[in-house]
Amino acid sequence: MNQREQMEQRGQWRITVWEEENFQGKRCEFMLECPNILDRDFQKIRSIKVDNGPWVGYEYPEYQGQQFILEKGDYPCYQSWSGNSSYRTEHLLSFRPIKCANHSDSKITLYECQDMMGRKFEMCDDYPSLQAMGWCSKEVPSMKVNSGAWVGYQFPGYRGYQYIFERDRRQGEYRNYNEFGTQAHSNQIQSIRRIQH
Repeated sequence: MNQREQMEQRGQWRITVWEEENFQGKRCEFMLECPNILDRDFQKIRSIKVDNGPWVGYEYPEYQGQQFILEKGDYPCYQSWSGNSSYRTEHLLSFRPIKCANHSDSKITLYECQDMMGRKFEMCDDYPSLQAMGWCSKEVPSMKVNSGAWVGYQFPGYRGYQYIFERDRRQGEYRNYNEFGTQAHSNQIQSIRRIQH
């Protein structure tokens, strides 16, 4: 049994969702991904409690639409998961665990051009402002996650649209902004941090 299977057996990932805000209404606990909460006779997810592991929630079924990082803690309403996002969605319809997150061993390489070309910038720490740390643009055309999982934000200070970047998805390679997620409309990323586990 490999390490991931052992963690799954011990309940490494656990999330409880409610149909209404403030932990009211129908509830259900999950230890694995849920591609469509509607299949569980829910209309929507309006509050969440993450007990174990980091998760990513999506505004639409089948992991589509805007992404929201869900780390350990309580999320009584949409403002608590959308945080400083300029994008508001009042419910989530699918979610999955982020199994490769390892806060103490995370490394990512940003590239100034698509297809991982041009000047590169290697990081292993959180950066609330990429420009303040020496990145010369508001855009990140491509990147490679060498280890762990990261969340990139549209604006400095961890604000705006969120994009989840994982080592165990796409072999960690994000060759252009269309691969950042189904909701990505540009390659603007101005802050990035490691996902807590």
